[in-house]
Amino acid sequence: MQFKSLVFLHLFLLQCLSYICLVQSHDFFFVVQMWPGSYCDTKRVSCCYRAAGKPTDFTIHGLWPHFNNNSIPQDCNRKNPFNKAKVSDLTTKLEKTWPTFKCGRKSSSAKFWSHEWTKHGTCSEDVLDQHAYFKAALNIKDKVNLLEILKNAGIQPDGKFYKLDDIKEAIKAGTGYNPVIECNTDASGNIQLYQVYLCVDSAGSSLIECPVTLKRDTSIELPML
Repeated sequence: MQFKSLVFLHLFLLQCLSYICLVQSHDFFFVVQMWPGSYCDTKRVSCCYRAAGKPTDFTIHGLWPHFNNNSIPQDCNRKNPFNKAKVSDLTTKLEKTWPTFKCGRKSSSAKFWSHEWTKHGTCSEDVLDQHAYFKAALNIKDKVNLLEILKNAGIQPDGKFYKLDDIKEAIKAGTGYNPVIECNTDASGNIQLYQVYLCVDSAGSSLIECPVTLKRDTSIELPML
């Protein structure tokens, strides 16, 4: 009887652990690219450019695990902190394509990466370890050249206003998938393109269709860098 009880307890614990793993899993990723000009020209922000210099392209904001019900897992394992040594071979490329623009001695790109790994990356560590997580984001950035896609559609970072539908249609034509567009407001109150979200499968390798929608604006600015 005692042996059967131990077996039952063991099986029960395994079932519980399996359930926990299921609950903590993610359905897909958002890969988020930011237009630096729209980050730096708001009233609340002043930007500093580090080793890689002033950007001339969209930069990565993050690779964020997501659920199909639109909820976001966060801070899943603080016992697995960011270790810069694990991405040492990616550092040069990360500095260029995934930089921070915050000013101050306490700000650095490495701290930004640490924040992104702790808040988001740890929620997909069963699929992507630290190196694979950052490498996946870089790979997607290489595949999706948003600036080139927009320029090919006649949409330039020239401070002019463009229809949101035209921007979305251009990105869909260039990637095969509908983007989610996030806007913000510049210091003059103009609505502008801030971030582009595309969805990636749970393995972090291939683009998929996003299961979310976004409030639509009629026209937005694409500011100069």
